[in-house]
Amino acid sequence: MVTYILRRFGAMIITLWLIVTLTFFLMHLAPGSPFNQERNTNAAVQKNLMEHYHLNEPIAFQYLSYLKSLLHFDFGMSITQPGQTVNGLLAQGFPVSFELGMMTLVVAVLSGVILGVLAALKHNGIIDYLAMTLAVIGISVPNFIMATLLIQELAVHWHVLPAATWSSPKHVILPTIALATGPMAIIARLTRSSMLEVLTQDYIRTARAKGLSPYKIVVRHALRNALLPVVTILGTLTAGILTGSFVIEKIFAIPGMGKYFVDSINSRDYFVIMGTTVFYSGFLIIMLFLVDIAYGFLDPRIKLHKKEG
Repeated sequence: MVTYILRRFGAMIITLWLIVTLTFFLMHLAPGSPFNQERNTNAAVQKNLMEHYHLNEPIAFQYLSYLKSLLHFDFGMSITQPGQTVNGLLAQGFPVSFELGMMTLVVAVLSGVILGVLAALKHNGIIDYLAMTLAVIGISVPNFIMATLLIQELAVHWHVLPAATWSSPKHVILPTIALATGPMAIIARLTRSSMLEVLTQDYIRTARAKGLSPYKIVVRHALRNALLPVVTILGTLTAGILTGSFVIEKIFAIPGMGKYFVDSINSRDYFVIMGTTVFYSGFLIIMLFLVDIAYGFLDPRIKLHKKEG
């Protein structure tokens, strides 16, 4: 176990370094500058700002300097928001984005698993067809289109729920639904196919022959093994939910990291772009690591150490 964790930790560090390096150089190769003519007409001012943020230094010096600052968990200063550190922006926006992401993940997992189990138990029945129809819709409709439809119908037309901001529990519902439909559909289809396979296994037939109740057979025996593929994709789904929330946050005017990230790309705020990318990459790499560990505990047949022999 310890050896496996150390190997995975080393792989995490290398992966994060590659992400930092690739993002850094791609960002500097992109056209445009944070000091464009619309904000600073004076060439001397632009030169002074470039010197202040060390953007006039050789690219290798900037790269090594940034790596050094990352070792101290310092993401630098925002260029387009004077006086604001990237760490401060992350502290303001990430809790909101994380709250939205975790609520979305809970809704997606619970609804997806329930739909998938019901579809498997009622295979080729009306419930199965309805559940899979919902899943196809969820996969086919992008979350930003779903968000627009929800705002149009539930907020503008029917006035059931508020359309924007993040000031009350009611404001959470629409963005959560918009984000959760896609992952819910994936989980539902995966759970259904996995449950159908598990229900044909010999140990399920044995449990039925012993006279166990359908509840015990499904929950205690079938569901645990059927959820293994779902656990496997949770890391990827978490990545999709958190990064996909950037667009949803912009649509619903949610004060999360999406606002800062989108604005920083438009204004070429290098340090905010880098800080957000590195922070989210580190967070998601850790999530994938935890999923690997959880997968090993859920399935005793999977060993977290190298096989001998």
